[in-house]
Formats: sequence, structure tokens, C-alpha cells
Amino acid sequence: MDLYSPATFGSLHLANRVVMAPLTRTRAGADGVPTDAMVEYYRQRAGQGLIVSEGVWPVAEGKSYPGQPGIETPEQIDGWRRVADAVHAAGGVLVMQLMHGGRVSHTAITGTERIVAPSALPAPGQTRTPEGKVDMPVPHALETDEIPAVIAQFAQAARNAVAAGFDGVEVHGANGYLVHEFLSPASNVREDTYGGSPEARARFAVEVTEAVASAVGADRTGIRLSPQHNIQGVLETDDADARATYAALAAGLAPLGLAFVDILHAHPQGDLVQRIRRGVGAPAILNSGFSSPTTREEAEALVAEGWAEAVAVGRPVIANPDLVHRWQQGADLNEPRPELFYGSTAEGYTDYPALAAVS
Repeated sequence: MDLYSPATFGSLHLANRVVMAPLTRTRAGADGVPTDAMVEYYRQRAGQGLIVSEGVWPVAEGKSYPGQPGIETPEQIDGWRRVADAVHAAGGVLVMQLMHGGRVSHTAITGTERIVAPSALPAPGQTRTPEGKVDMPVPHALETDEIPAVIAQFAQAARNAVAAGFDGVEVHGANGYLVHEFLSPASNVREDTYGGSPEARARFAVEVTEAVASAVGADRTGIRLSPQHNIQGVLETDDADARATYAALAAGLAPLGLAFVDILHAHPQGDLVQRIRRGVGAPAILNSGFSSPTTREEAEALVAEGWAEAVAVGRPVIANPDLVHRWQQGADLNEPRPELFYGSTAEGYTDYPALAAVS
């Protein structure tokens, strides 16, 4: 395989195997509706084989950050339709990442009466609300009989995303948010059918993904995982437990016939990642970087050597909307400006020049 060759993931037809990773940018309005700047931002990056959107909240209770977009209201659906139309007009393919933040939030952000999690354990540290920084609150531990309603929220959000014109959806099961919180023994100390063993902790992720696949088709559905990323207090430091948890998760996902599995891990060629890949049995999008960007050479090798069917890239795509073209040409890259990753203006968002503008 070649990084720049076409690929088919379920019903998704990619012109190349470079994937724009999901990237929080906090440019939506206070109402969670995508803005004109967001339409332009995604349109500029349509040359990647697949765009995975920033994390989008399915319901207000799952909103993690001021400026984060939603997919709950008619206005949000209409706003995302403008994004989808612009990307499609530019020849791109995009899926929406459905992100329920779980305990990584605050009621001053969500405007709801509570935030939820598998257990009543706060995330470590502080979060930034419209009123300033505050300690992470103790979340409401979801009752067993409340969980089906949360799963249904994911399914409805998936329907809304497809109604907005997206080609598919990705369940966010990574980086310390709700689905990942259920997977970790540090954040999930339940003793019902959703906790207490690796198999039970994997159940919520399986059921969410199954519900989403049933709602919009498994051929339009993927999931993002970050095993042992150990972020936001969602710790998976016991190697044997992590292997057992992700083996159970992979076994639960395998019968669904997903379009892809998207895995973030510092060692994508390692045993844990490749076991998940084989276990799920879906095309794998691997992402080795988080604070260390993936290079062209690394991305090309991961595909050429058969470790992945595609590679997700973050910071280089932020700074280079035409990254695939630049990589194919061996051209210099724009440097990202991390101080502008999060904000509310076009600066550091839609003002990175394409190669044609600087050559």
C-alpha cells in the first residue's frame, strides 16, 4: 500500500490515506452552531483523504469546552450542513466525531444541572469556564437504568450528523472522555454490569458503537481509542488489565463490521495496538502523535510496511491545509502556532497559506 493511494473504508471512498485527526479548536458560537470560519477551515482541508471533525457534543450534558460545537439542535444541524456541503464541493470526505465529555466538564459550561460519569470521581485539575478556571466537579454516577438513554443520545447524534450531510461518524472512545472513562479501572469503579471486570468496563463502548452502527450503518461508523494514553485521570497503567479490556472491546466490536478503527498510541507498531487492529477486523487509522507530530516519513512507512491502512495527522494539518500536496511534493511545511490552537478568531485557524500562495 501507498500513503497516497485510494482506499475504501466501508461506504467511505478516500482519495488518499492521510486522515485529518479530530482537533479541538473552540471556534463555534456560544450556541454550539458552526460558524463561517469553521466552514472555511474544513473546506481548506478537503484534500486529505478523510476529515474527522473536532469532537462534537451529542447533548448539552456532554459538552466539555466553551466554543465546542454540538449536533443536537436544528440550528447546529443546519450549521454542520454548510460545512459538509463545502467539503464535498471541494472533493472531500468527512465524518463527525461524537464526543460526550463525561466528567471532563462543568455545569457552568454545559448549562445543565449535572455532568455525568461512570463513577462519582472528579477528573483531576481544573477546567476553564466562561467565568474563569474552577476545580473539576464531582460528577453524577450514572445509574444502571440511566445508561440506555445516554446510549440513545449517541445514536440520535449520529442520525443528526448524517442528516447534516456527513459521510459517517466516529465514536470518541479516547482521551479521557465518557466512553474512555468507562474503560479505565481508575475512573470506573462500578460493580454492576458496566464495571468490575475488563469485560464489563468494555460493555458501554460496545453498546454505544452498536447503537450508532444500527442508527446509520456500520459501513459509516468508526471508533477512536487511545489505550494506555493515561490522560485526564483515565489511567490504564496495569498492562495485563489493559490488554484484557481492549481484547474484550475488540471482541465486542468485531461482529459489527465497522468502517474503521482509529487508534492513538505512541507505538502504533506495538503489540497492544496491533492486537486491537486484528481483533476489531476493520481498517485501521493509526495516530502516533499527540504532542509529537507525525512526520511524512513515519506516515508513509506505517502504510507501506502494512501497520495501518491510513494515518491520522493533527498539527501538520492545522498548519498546512494542503498537507497531502506538500508531502507528495516534498515541500516545506508551515510551522503551527500552538498559542492560537484554541480561540475564537480566524487567526491561527484559516490564515495558514497553501503552497501555491507561497511558492
